[in-house]
Amino acid sequence: MEDVKLQFPSLPLCKEEAEDWTYPMRREMQLSVLQKCGITHVICIRQNIEANFIKPNFQQLFRYLVLDIADNPVENIIRFFLTSKEFIDGCLQTGGKVLIHGNAGISRSAALVIAYIMETFGIKYRDAFTYVQERRFCINPNAGFVHQLQAVSNGHLMMKMNLETCRCLQPMRDNRWLVLQ
Repeated sequence: MEDVKLQFPSLPLCKEEAEDWTYPMRREMQLSVLQKCGITHVICIRQNIEANFIKPNFQQLFRYLVLDIADNPVENIIRFFLTSKEFIDGCLQTGGKVLIHGNAGISRSAALVIAYIMETFGIKYRDAFTYVQERRFCINPNAGFVHQLQAVSNGHLMMKMNLETCRCLQPMRDNRWLVLQ
């Protein structure tokens, strides 16, 4: 049986560029590399205890959105979707590029990128997950984040929810970076 790859014709074809941002290169992600890649905006995802080492280091060069999100299955990540989407859309509308990073690039940042792709392109969780994983193989959002993303996907509720509704949703029990351009 032939291996069939999912096709997302409405999604940007940037897999080749994503190869420039593989895990083994994380030490090379210094200022000069970010500038060479045209990064203009950064979403910095951390929890309170990471604030001393995951922080905006170049505020004069990049526009930052700092989100305090615990990588915990009971964390309500849905409440950050709208803010993240607005930040990313604002960047892309001006021709910029966004770096989305956390501590390991596995759970929190991946969940936000998946949410963005689901909402922007109107696709389901599994397809968005596959699309992101093809570009960053090590993603693994925690079980609570997956549950929330699937709930949003099933009802396509994400951007229709207001903040109060988002605060009421709780996940079931149970990053480093990605670039959008």
